[in-house]
Amino acid sequence: MKLTGNTIFITGGTSGIGRGLAEALHKLGNQVIISGRRTALLDEVTAANPGMASIQLDVTSLDSIRDAASELTRRFPDLNVVFNNAGFMPFDDVSGPVDDDLAQELITTNLLGPIRVTSALIEHLKTKAEATVLYTSSVLAFVPIASNAIYSATKAALHSYALSQRFQLRGTGVRVQEIAPPWVDTDLIYRSGDPRAMPLPDFIEQTLVALATDAPEVIVDGIKAMRDNPGAGEHALFEAFNQSLVENPIPTGA
Repeated sequence: MKLTGNTIFITGGTSGIGRGLAEALHKLGNQVIISGRRTALLDEVTAANPGMASIQLDVTSLDSIRDAASELTRRFPDLNVVFNNAGFMPFDDVSGPVDDDLAQELITTNLLGPIRVTSALIEHLKTKAEATVLYTSSVLAFVPIASNAIYSATKAALHSYALSQRFQLRGTGVRVQEIAPPWVDTDLIYRSGDPRAMPLPDFIEQTLVALATDAPEVIVDGIKAMRDNPGAGEHALFEAFNQSLVENPIPTGA
């Protein structure tokens, strides 16, 4: 993806990775439009980044997505990058009954949300000579955390979806790229300063370098071994990874 001269729409752009990439891409001279549910946060981010724009959007609502897509294409006809980043990551315990309301909200936000947002804008993107659809998945798409089982499953599903969409868009001007972050020290779980978490500035820097290529997957060096893990022998790394988290749990801020 080219890193300058774009008009970029980013869901979940008010915090964490979404805000970090929104601000970095804004500084490179792109027109960036962020979205989120809370106008106060949208106003805070755009005030800190003059020239950045915002649109209120609830990715769990199909009507909200359709309204936002209509507003986007009307206000920003040069839109050529759609970055699906909105998501959340609750802990769960699937060794017992699952909280069905939470499961539905998680799947609607993390999986259906990106599918619906892209669907609402894909025909517009096809009119551009160069366009990009971006998805934020996770290293957990390849090596799940057992204590975040449903979240991990949504990211695995999103990875699979991106593969299929990339293939089906071959021959068009629309590229599909997937950003698969490691554990980054953001408020997705709890900003803790844990040394196992990658500092956000380091992640943004490395991600921009990889994003500037035509690589279908944007992977930082620290997780390449985990990305390469799926296969007949994947269970050993999965077991070792999750046992290490049992012995040294991720802080939750509780």
